Amino acid sequence: MTNLPANIEKYESHYSESSLWEKIKKIAGKVGREVVYHALLLYYALDSPSMTLKDRAMVLGALGYLILPADLIPDFLPVVGYTDDAAALYAVLKNLGKVVDDMVKAKARAKTVELLGE
Repeated sequence: MTNLPANIEKYESHYSESSLWEKIKKIAGKVGREVVYHALLLYYALDSPSMTLKDRAMVLGALGYLILPADLIPDFLPVVGYTDDAAALYAVLKNLGKVVDDMVKAKARAKTVELLGE
């Protein structure tokens, strides 16, 4: 796997859909459009029929890592607090390949615009 945090799957237990939406709404203005978009790509990719169990574990782990406030770099630290979260999201996305298809991208784009505007 390319640049994935060690054992990203261990954070899967921190994932829940309601916690993810709460976190995204809380951080959307702080972390920027790209981080929100990447999180939403992973979220919508979970419904893909080509998602393997291993892919699903990585996605849920990355989203759980985003939700967890006390991770490698605590989220409350100004500027750098979400850099590790962004890196985890991006690394998992790079490993998903065809799972992130045009439909997933369209849903993530639309939700990003809904949350953050144009």
